[in-house]
Amino acid sequence: MNFVAFFSNLASGDMIIILIVILLLFGAKRLPELARGLGQAMNEFTKAKDDVQRQIATAVEPPVQTPPAAQAPAATQEPKPVPQDQKPVA
Repeated sequence: MNFVAFFSNLASGDMIIILIVILLLFGAKRLPELARGLGQAMNEFTKAKDDVQRQIATAVEPPVQTPPAAQAPAATQEPKPVPQDQKPVA
């Protein structure tokens, strides 16, 4: 179930009752700690989500192909010269 959709369907009276129950369960001193921890957890989740999306995006992109280096074809290369003291093999 979508978290935002769940809370968007609650009326203001329902939200007040939920907040009062949370206040009674955890106390006024622990609420800022809980909110801070929840904020840090959401921040870590967002960072992890963005990191995964970035990795997927870089994996999907095709690698940039560079043109091959200019090389002469093998048929147009000049034959190696034969030293004078050796006879060419026929």
